[in-house]
Amino acid sequence: MSSSYLLNRLLLAVPTLAGAVTITFVLLRVVPGDPIAMMTGPGATEADIALLRAHYGLDHSLLRQFVIYLGQLMTGDLGTSISLRQNVGELIVGRLPVTIELVLFAMLTAVSLALALALKGTFWRGRWPERIVDGFIGIVVAIPDFLWALSLILILGVAIPVMPIFGRMDLTISFDSWTNFYLIESLLRGQLEVTRSVLHHMVLPAVSLALPLMAITARVLKSCLNAEMNREYVTLARTRGFGRLRVIYSQALRNALVPATALSGVQFTFLIGGTVLVERIFGYPGIGNMAIDAVINRDLPLIQGLVLTFAVLFIAVNLLIDLFITFLDPRLRHD
Repeated sequence: MSSSYLLNRLLLAVPTLAGAVTITFVLLRVVPGDPIAMMTGPGATEADIALLRAHYGLDHSLLRQFVIYLGQLMTGDLGTSISLRQNVGELIVGRLPVTIELVLFAMLTAVSLALALALKGTFWRGRWPERIVDGFIGIVVAIPDFLWALSLILILGVAIPVMPIFGRMDLTISFDSWTNFYLIESLLRGQLEVTRSVLHHMVLPAVSLALPLMAITARVLKSCLNAEMNREYVTLARTRGFGRLRVIYSQALRNALVPATALSGVQFTFLIGGTVLVERIFGYPGIGNMAIDAVINRDLPLIQGLVLTFAVLFIAVNLLIDLFITFLDPRLRHD
């Protein structure tokens, strides 16, 4: 991938972010509901409401508010949360590591399971174990992540209470984090009790997010592997005495990973969006959970900051996937 292509992708991100910011800003101000009236309550006077509207800049025209907001964005100021009365940037920075750790753990789980299922299904191609793999994938892909979350809570949290179903770690454990990346930081600092607790609480929400992505990725990867197994270079390798398993690993897998990786990149963005419901169900303190509170409270600055954060994450993930696909397939590299 050439530097000019990379630069073009980065330049294309600018209008994408601008569009997301503009649409979100306008929609939040045309939908019914007054966030100031919700914050003050029924006992507030008109003077109190007017004072707060002026404080948050909501007494200006829509165009004037937009110009002020863009000026704040240029300086890195995302505004002040109306409901929490804290700096939006600080709130997001505090919650974002929670979601990033959860999503990365879910992605690792999904990719590992998808790879195992696809390889197993390809190895047993044309035999009865393949039908079991296909049936399992079909069942999993039909169930959304939030339904998996509720099912896992009922089974492993209520019926057989072996897993925690709320929060990020045990309340009895104290951990003074510097970065809010509890899992990574506790490992680096050797506080394994914190690591075990964080992992224990992360398993169910991560699996809930991972299962639908795992099923889709496994289906595509298995299909690509089967297609590669019918190609001439695989037939040539088999005639030279290579076993089926060796051919899959050494010949077909690398080529099959390209389309599967592209799909995983697209699905990864949906995985980030899926954290909104899953984090809420498990009481997980990430930006997804905070997004629901922001919408309920009509917290305009916080919603705008979260939408911008999600947009940046989507763009960054797609760019990284492009780089990884280029690494897998040399034919896509440009001089």
